Amino acid sequence: MPLAPSRIPTAAAPCPIRALLLACGLLGALTGAAEARLSVTDKLSTYRRASSEDRIDLANRLAKSFSALSPRLDRDYFIRCLEETVNIGDPRDLELDAAVRLCVAAVPE
Repeated sequence: MPLAPSRIPTAAAPCPIRALLLACGLLGALTGAAEARLSVTDKLSTYRRASSEDRIDLANRLAKSFSALSPRLDRDYFIRCLEETVNIGDPRDLELDAAVRLCVAAVPE
């Protein structure tokens, strides 16, 4: 039984669901980019340019990760240590991972 001409789907007809999915996908991609966070794989130069909020967020995450090693590895310690480490000398292309390792190794007893 052939379909009536009015029921044959055409590629030219707009699909509101497809347009809505595309819009949601673009919005999600833009929102994800806006919520980018500092990570230990970022360069030290990126940390230097980051906002205070992003630096504090990184220090909070590091403190949660390393607090089991020593209670002195808290947010304030990481903020202070990373600031000192990043601002001394020429960071070249070093990643934050190197600075974090220095901070963990230098924790006071």
